[in-house]
Amino acid sequence: MASGLGCMSIKALGPNHKKVEAEVRVIHCNDADTNAAVRFANNNISTTKYSLITFFPKALYEQFRRVANLYFTFVACLSLTPLTPISPITTITPLCAVIGVSIAKEAWEDYKRAKEDKQVNNRLVDVYAGDGKLESRPWKAVRVGDIVRVKKNNFFPADLVFLSSSNAEGSCYVETMNLDGETNLKNKKCLEKTQELKRKTLDQLKGRLSCEQPNTSLYTFVGNLDWPGASPEPIPLGPSQLLLRGSSLRNTDYIYGLVIFTGHDSKIMMNQTDPPSKRSRIEQQLDYIIYFMFFLLVLMSTISAVAFGAWMGKEGAKMWYLDPGDTTEYFDPTKSVTGGFLQFLTSIVLYGFFIPISLYVSIEVVKAFQAFFISCDAHMYYEETDKHCVPRTSNLNEELGQVVHTILSDKTGTLTRNQMDFFKCSIAGISYGTGVTEIERATAKRLGKDLGAGATEAGGLSPWHEKGFNLNDSRLMGGAWVKEARCDVIRRFFQILAVCHTAIPEGDPTPEAIRYQAESPDEAAFVVAAKKFGFFFYKRSAESIWVKEDHGNGTVADCRYDVLNVLEFNSTRKRMSVVVRSSSGQLLLFCKGADSVIYERLSATGNEFRGTSAQHMAEYGDAGLRTLCLAFAELDEGVYADWQRRWMAAKTTVVSADVQAAALEALAEEIEQNLVLSGCTAIEDKLQEGVPECIDSLARAGLKLWVLTGDKLETAINIGYACSLLRQGMEKAIVVLDSDPAVTAAEASGDREATRTASMASVGRQLADASAARAKGAVADPFFAFALVIDGKALTYALDDALRAQFLALAQQCDSVICCRVSPRQKALVTLMVKKGTGKICLGIGDGANDVGMIQAADIGVGISGVEGQQAVMASDFAISQFRFLERLLLVHGGWCYKRISRMVAYFFYKNIVFGLTLFWFNAFAFFSGQTIYHDWYLTIYNVVFTSLPVVIMGVLDQDVSARTRLRFPALYQQVSGAVPLPLDRTDSFLAPICARALRFPTLYRQGQRNLYFGPLKVGIWMLNGLYQSIVCFAFVTLLYRIWPERQNGHMVGLFGAGTTLYTVVVICVNCQIAVAIQYWTWLHHLAIWGSISLWFIFLLAIGIFPIAYVGVARALFVTENAPSAAFWLLLPLVLAAALLPDFCVRSFLRRYWPEDHHICQELEQGREAGCKRRMQREEAAAVMPTQIGCSAAAEDIRRRSSSVADWQEDNGLNVDAGTSARTGSCLVAGDRDRMVELQHIPEHERDVKHVRTRSGDAKSGESKRVTGV
Repeated sequence: MASGLGCMSIKALGPNHKKVEAEVRVIHCNDADTNAAVRFANNNISTTKYSLITFFPKALYEQFRRVANLYFTFVACLSLTPLTPISPITTITPLCAVIGVSIAKEAWEDYKRAKEDKQVNNRLVDVYAGDGKLESRPWKAVRVGDIVRVKKNNFFPADLVFLSSSNAEGSCYVETMNLDGETNLKNKKCLEKTQELKRKTLDQLKGRLSCEQPNTSLYTFVGNLDWPGASPEPIPLGPSQLLLRGSSLRNTDYIYGLVIFTGHDSKIMMNQTDPPSKRSRIEQQLDYIIYFMFFLLVLMSTISAVAFGAWMGKEGAKMWYLDPGDTTEYFDPTKSVTGGFLQFLTSIVLYGFFIPISLYVSIEVVKAFQAFFISCDAHMYYEETDKHCVPRTSNLNEELGQVVHTILSDKTGTLTRNQMDFFKCSIAGISYGTGVTEIERATAKRLGKDLGAGATEAGGLSPWHEKGFNLNDSRLMGGAWVKEARCDVIRRFFQILAVCHTAIPEGDPTPEAIRYQAESPDEAAFVVAAKKFGFFFYKRSAESIWVKEDHGNGTVADCRYDVLNVLEFNSTRKRMSVVVRSSSGQLLLFCKGADSVIYERLSATGNEFRGTSAQHMAEYGDAGLRTLCLAFAELDEGVYADWQRRWMAAKTTVVSADVQAAALEALAEEIEQNLVLSGCTAIEDKLQEGVPECIDSLARAGLKLWVLTGDKLETAINIGYACSLLRQGMEKAIVVLDSDPAVTAAEASGDREATRTASMASVGRQLADASAARAKGAVADPFFAFALVIDGKALTYALDDALRAQFLALAQQCDSVICCRVSPRQKALVTLMVKKGTGKICLGIGDGANDVGMIQAADIGVGISGVEGQQAVMASDFAISQFRFLERLLLVHGGWCYKRISRMVAYFFYKNIVFGLTLFWFNAFAFFSGQTIYHDWYLTIYNVVFTSLPVVIMGVLDQDVSARTRLRFPALYQQVSGAVPLPLDRTDSFLAPICARALRFPTLYRQGQRNLYFGPLKVGIWMLNGLYQSIVCFAFVTLLYRIWPERQNGHMVGLFGAGTTLYTVVVICVNCQIAVAIQYWTWLHHLAIWGSISLWFIFLLAIGIFPIAYVGVARALFVTENAPSAAFWLLLPLVLAAALLPDFCVRSFLRRYWPEDHHICQELEQGREAGCKRRMQREEAAAVMPTQIGCSAAAEDIRRRSSSVADWQEDNGLNVDAGTSARTGSCLVAGDRDRMVELQHIPEHERDVKHVRTRSGDAKSGESKRVTGV
């Protein structure tokens, strides 16, 4: 989308903008000269990072913020001095290439931003020019005070006050996708006084508009219009009259609007900030490795300088060929200290190839390709929305493989489908609806209850089903409700459903064709339910709602409700109300909201059904349904008139949005009293496909899921049961404040400080009790499972500095954590607590605007593109369409990317150490004179040409095991070595030695989570291997030319001839080393590795075509000195064997006698022996992390409860002595709790017959097969 709709940074407003410091902005209607004198911001926007003047300085600054680039620039400068041992081109060319590529990338991206800015600034809009004339102007020419006409499907050029529209009722529909990610249309209403303004009458608008100053709030607006010609009093303006830049006009032919905020003063531009900068752990550790390499470089240079100075002082005078009498050279024996210092600088230049200059660029290229392949994964494609997984940044690919323990998840729309169906309701104390939810079915099964034959099957559709409605009860359908005892209450209940909302009807006004645009799926479900009950809302104007009411006697009344006030819903109020006047003139207030806020506002006579409704709501909550209460009040005309006067006064007072909101909230609180309860509603939001299976797989990979939801306690708990976060037998600690008498008394007294003190004490006590209960249960029962459930009210205090550490410590020890009734801010605070308190990588996932804070606070933010819009996706690092895709994103791509990047970076340092140290060894032979053994061309293209492609291919395509195997063995995410269930009687099998050794060393190889592939040990091993191979390469070449120094023509082999030989063995060695390390071969791997080696020989042959002035002696080195020599060709395999054999032997030894899980899986994948498929199944059953959540844990718990451990062992003929311990995957000793836990790893084929879900890359969720004992 064009940059006018969003940007990454805000450019300065420039000299033409004079900020208005007053608290109120005053705009004169149809008075351009007066408005121009104020010099508001112009409407030209720029989202570029650079200008033509600042581009090079700022771009270079960004590049030199990297320490490596700063170092290479220093080396390049030294190479321009006489101190350099190599040509300046050798150092300057790679530096310019790397920085040039990065700057070109910056320039291209900024050019695209500038191009988009230009397109937006030059868009045309009709501006009123007076005398009934409109003229087309570019957006950048629009000024504050202009009146513009915006046509259907066009974007608003600035922030406007809505004056009039083509609709007779003075309304328009606006899409705000680019502002808040919401896809539903918003209804905006113009002022009644300006509704009749059209093209010919716009000159009549003579007045003054006063409003708040530009600010970032998208949802509030305070102002008034002082138009003496229309009203003696100022006319209040609110959010309903505000049309924001970035939103577009829908379903309305045109509107007229008055420009109030332009350019960078518009709300969308003021909200544009740089997204949070996230760096992966590997990238952060990479800086320290670079510093370590700098240290080694300085150390090598210091050794060279000291040795050279000492040698020159002692032996320099004897070296007549160095002309020691020439004091202008640093080979002056009398100035050995100076010579040593100068030699230090020379060594810095010479050994500079020790640092990989192209590392950062290569990593960026590899990550870009990784992100591309992630986005192309067909197994994460959701056909219903036609969307793939979208990596919105490639910086965090490897972080996906390092998530430790905690995933923080929203519920609605993330675990559930956010497709709301009106499922049940309670009216006048009677529950209606016979359907059974998936959660009810699961709960009944868990408790062993029979739901009865009359219950509708879970997931079934009622005969009256429609999107948004799935209630099955003939007592309410087809007008049958009039036969109910309290039909008057039912009628009022239906009226509240049909009127108390802000939904917009679209399409033909018939029940079959009409569609509703609502602010939430819940609200749409209410309107659809009213229609199905016979109360058909079909039309809305700026001031009224029309409903066709079927009263069940064969007549349909067309009723009009004048909407006098809308008291909107927010997370603090937890309710929404409308004040309406019915067709009969009755003044009514309709209200819907949470039970906690409705009950406390009921009148003494209005709570007749409170008890039964509360009971029904508890039952609905147990069924996993979302509940709301519906109530009403009949208002007194005099009381309302006085209240309305004060309401309008509060709305017309131009003060800050917060002050006005507080005043309006107090007035709303005043009128929303003495309510009469009609009943409650129950909305079903089904679980997404594959959620329980995904959670189970993540749990077996050692990951815990924390659910953060705004739902009530009972609903959250039952959703936990439905998706296997909770299970029967799991002890729950429920931390709430509602039942604490001390807190209740303090709240009743109105003393805030006393309430806070009592609440802190209560929460602290409950957390301590929960910790004690968990500790006690864990000691008594090795299979003890514990869950923590806390509501938003208690969470407020648990997140306080005094209790945060205690809360986090308890939560980390729990198997499940559910936070209910939480606000968006609390979601972000919990995420920050986990992130900072543990220091581990955590992941946040959600789908709505209320999840943005959580997503941005987490190390990795995953957005789900669902019903609630795209704001979560826009704030995320990765976007997926279904929660179940998280399994593949983490276990497959996360594991792959982590190992790829880790091995790639370690290999990068290795190959540079091999190359750089050969220069150091040669200098040691040359008395540290600073002489290079390689030709300048070789130095220039080593990293760029001959060793770059194989490492990039490895970083993009390498796999330890296949995707199918990674999904079948979730423990590979943590690498649980030792979970190998092969019986020892198969001693003749290839895998028996591996299995036996693995059982003796049950170490957990949590490679991704513990960062074992990129820890100091792993990188250090690669570096030591590079040190060893550099010694081998140099020693063999040196030995060769000591033994066989002559060429065929009798001449001695020269310096660069030996250098060519050494360079050849280094290139072959490092490329063959990556062939040893690669675990997954494709034709691209072969092409990259063998092609790079071949390219070196082709280069040696091709270099002869260049004039000798450019290539010097390099032109004939290979043809005349190396190729004719038999010793040269004999040397290559000898060096290769000596260099690679130790690494190959160590790898083979570890693989055979100390294997990691992925080694065993590789053997199983390759089918080394018969029966491998059966063994694969046994390994799959055993290779799990100990977990207390998920389907597997629930099934295991049922098995444990069905028979004691001893009985189970006896039934299966198992002993617990050490001789047969390998058969069960553990050494069972009576009283050893830790070893008892390992019973969970008993092979599947030795357990009772049960269903085991098989996982594969293309398996559908829920597939299972029967696995019987062998």
